[in-house]
Amino acid sequence: MRALLVKRAFKYRFYPTDAQAAELSRTFGCVRKVYNLALAARTEAWTLRQERINYNATSAILTEWKKSEELAYLGDVSSVPLQQALRHLQTAFANFFGMRAKYPRFKSRKKSRKSAEYTTSAFRYRDGRLTLAKMDQPLDIVWSRPLPRGAQPSTVTVSQDSAGRWFVSLLTEDPSIKPLHATGAAVGVDAGLDHLLTLSTGEKITNPRHERRDRTRLAKAQRELSRKAKGDGANRAKARRKVARIHARIADRRRDALHKVTTRLVRENQTIVIEDLTVRNLLKNGRLARAISDAAWSEFRGMLEYKAQWYGREVIVVDRWFPSSKLCSACGRLQEEMPLKTRTWTCKCGITHDRDVNAANNLLAAGLAVSACGAGVRPQRRTPGGRSATKQEPLRREP
Repeated sequence: MRALLVKRAFKYRFYPTDAQAAELSRTFGCVRKVYNLALAARTEAWTLRQERINYNATSAILTEWKKSEELAYLGDVSSVPLQQALRHLQTAFANFFGMRAKYPRFKSRKKSRKSAEYTTSAFRYRDGRLTLAKMDQPLDIVWSRPLPRGAQPSTVTVSQDSAGRWFVSLLTEDPSIKPLHATGAAVGVDAGLDHLLTLSTGEKITNPRHERRDRTRLAKAQRELSRKAKGDGANRAKARRKVARIHARIADRRRDALHKVTTRLVRENQTIVIEDLTVRNLLKNGRLARAISDAAWSEFRGMLEYKAQWYGREVIVVDRWFPSSKLCSACGRLQEEMPLKTRTWTCKCGITHDRDVNAANNLLAAGLAVSACGAGVRPQRRTPGGRSATKQEPLRREP
């Protein structure tokens, strides 16, 4: 199998000087301002004149904005992140018109992600030192892992999270990513809460429950934040950052655990079969919403799919309506009822099943059936109006 050249983002933490932090903060603000102005201009043009404005038109308008007295400060920062913001808006509209996303929304100063994207003309990377436009000194980056040998980043994205941490992400080609040697191993994976994952081999992977482990600390920090009056200045900001740091700690540990388990599954198996869970609907269950969010099933699936694509593996997704838990993997008999509290059950054929292991076995069998017959079916798609666009099929493949 011919290896495809993969571009990969390497993310590092860095510690800016006061001057660099001030420059980046100004850049974040200008990026947000340009994005919102361009979105307002495109919306107004369509609403009033039924006119579509593309990236080239907004780029020309940006030049006029810089010449105005009110927005002259836009010229004080690097122009590349501003142009990239317009490109991102163009992509957002393309996804909207392609019915892949909702209409673009305005960026909030408090809630939106603080980031700025630099292309090759706006940064210099030499001998492991990265210097951005409008800056005299290179960034103080903690190189927690090396870049690929001879790497030349094509894009650099600088961001600051809600906990106040600074990150830089370098997008570069990674020649080390290539398809693994083919193996005949296949596994069915059933996601759960008592155990994060149950494999068709019978192995059960423990659910770390990262949020539960820090729940007491988080509740205390949130109570302290709630006591700070809005507009309380530094005290409220300090309490807010304390809550954000706890959330960041939980998210980092969760992401690390998911990376480890997905990498292991991809390395050991040629075919991986999972269930198409509607996490958004499951979160409406008030009793289980917190546990489901902590399990991060959607993040697990996303990691599994892109790593499988990198390394030449196959991920097959079984439709959410497939009765994997109620179907006997030995005789194929379908049980009428199977409440969540039932963890083991005995079929009329005499076989006693562990609920999760049985579901994983059924998922594997269904996925292999699709792989054998070469089907490429997909589940039901819905139009924005909610009407069915295609007939629902039981299984689908992922690229």
